[in-house]
Amino acid sequence: MRNKQTLLRNLPAVDKLLQSAPFLDLAADIPHALQLEACQATVECLRREILGRPEAFTAADLDIDSVAQRAAEQARQLHRPNLRPVINATGTLLHTNLGRAPLSDAALQAVERVSRGYSNLEFDLDNGGRGHRYSHVEDLLCKLTGAEAATVVNNNAGAVLLALTALAKGREAIVSRGELVEIGGAFRIPEVMAAGGVQLREVGATNKTHLRDYRAAIGEQTGLLLKVHTSNYRIVGFSEAVPAADLVGLAAEHGLPVLEDLGSGMLIDLTEYGLPHEPTVAETVAAGVDLVTFSGDKLLGGPQAGLIVGRREAIDKIRRHPMARAMRIDKMTLAALEATLRPYLDRERALREIPVLRMLAESAGNLRRRCRKLAATLKKTCGGHVTVEILAEVSRVGGGALPLTELPGWALALSLPDGSVEALAARLRQGEPPLVGRIQNDQLLLNPRTVLPEEEPLLCRCLAAALNAPDH
Repeated sequence: MRNKQTLLRNLPAVDKLLQSAPFLDLAADIPHALQLEACQATVECLRREILGRPEAFTAADLDIDSVAQRAAEQARQLHRPNLRPVINATGTLLHTNLGRAPLSDAALQAVERVSRGYSNLEFDLDNGGRGHRYSHVEDLLCKLTGAEAATVVNNNAGAVLLALTALAKGREAIVSRGELVEIGGAFRIPEVMAAGGVQLREVGATNKTHLRDYRAAIGEQTGLLLKVHTSNYRIVGFSEAVPAADLVGLAAEHGLPVLEDLGSGMLIDLTEYGLPHEPTVAETVAAGVDLVTFSGDKLLGGPQAGLIVGRREAIDKIRRHPMARAMRIDKMTLAALEATLRPYLDRERALREIPVLRMLAESAGNLRRRCRKLAATLKKTCGGHVTVEILAEVSRVGGGALPLTELPGWALALSLPDGSVEALAARLRQGEPPLVGRIQNDQLLLNPRTVLPEEEPLLCRCLAAALNAPDH
């Protein structure tokens, strides 16, 4: 008992810790409130450890320098932002948990430009009067898709909800049973429809829906025909769906609009790179669909947004709906979106400048060369701590896009002679910046397809720091 009391008396006072050299170095960067919290938390943690295992401590362990260093590290942890950049080495391009599409340099620069001061967000520089925020991207979207008009909201689920509400509230929307999609976060198309005051009218079967099914369901309460692209799953085998053009023809007979949710939404065809054909937004507009909705932060490669393109009359109804203001995007998203869309006017430029498109188009041969270069660097910097192999590895698109697509390539496979790859993965996640890979067959796989070229030196430093850590 006397040993415990002696150790507790040796704990430095909080005010002494705040005046120590480590905290004097932090004073300019970390607020005093966080320094105080770190000191108090460190002292309290040591007190509990002493009461539990006094034999693990000596008086030297509790000198002010040792405790101050521990408290200073705690202060730095408290001051570290919660939302931080992460190196994605999982091979999943549109990783929802890691923020989906990385923005292009042009998009990042555009965000910085309009955020540093004022902008003409809703100001017409020609006549000096009030302008419309979506005019900054509407012309671009119309040129790229062939639509008459366009608008933007905060995400694609919002776009679908707003379009349904504006066009069919209090009425029925007819949709195939095979297209009742569940999107991220367990939200489902029927629930989105219900939230918009639209009654669901299911037709057909899960695997087969015919045009006659839609025709038989149309009645006085029908508000629109809804088509949902199954971008996050596929029904294969004995299956059939009604093409958009056929739905448009049927809807025209009854004076009804057609709304299609494309989900991810592609602006250019990438089949030449071995990807399956996905209906582009322009193809869907050309089929005569009245309204098309799609995401900005998936295959488009931009910021989170829900894009709505189509006939002017339908777009005008959406713009006038009160819910449109609740879902509008801010100036930073608008700037990033405009800067993402502009390269699409030149296909080759888009493939060069938009990170997701570069990743989709990158060849297996180039990925293997990148792996060899990384492996050589790691063998030099990490010594005998790790065994590095290069294995054939497929990448996934992710983000509810192209669910059956496997992108062939190569990855680094790390194994440890002594130690656990799970522990290594945990240390990498706690690093600065965090590095996230994938564990398979007792190896940590690092897929370079989702690692930006400028991140490669940082990836090597993160690995070296984790492998050479004192407790490794």
